[in-house]
Amino acid sequence: MKIAEVSELSGLSVDTLRYYERVGLLPPVNRNTSGIRDFNELDVRRVEFIKCMRTAGLPIEVLTEYMRLALIGDETFEARKNILEEQRGLLAEQIAEMQKTLDLLNYKIKFYEERLLAVEKTLSPMEEFSVETAPAQ
Repeated sequence: MKIAEVSELSGLSVDTLRYYERVGLLPPVNRNTSGIRDFNELDVRRVEFIKCMRTAGLPIEVLTEYMRLALIGDETFEARKNILEEQRGLLAEQIAEMQKTLDLLNYKIKFYEERLLAVEKTLSPMEEFSVETAPAQ
């Protein structure tokens, strides 16, 4: 699969995919006889994983280390698991902070909705306002 296809499939720009390869986040992608990157299924799965982890906020440096360990093999399972557990903890903290913010926003919105409702109750109902009683312009 060409880089443009992977870009479209993943939603990542071609430049981002090249950058990920250049910094070692993606292992070097095989190239065809013309020198064009030829992504295989494993490469595409790696891109999907990287995108998911980046969306969650994992730093490139952490992911690069994780991918480096993954290429070494099974003897790095524990180290990779530790990286993921640490990142999960950090993400859980971020989610908790975001939940606090969401709760505050919901509280403030409810406050304003209640105040608006109170103000609306002091106004004349629309059904009492008719064309006959409307002030002349």
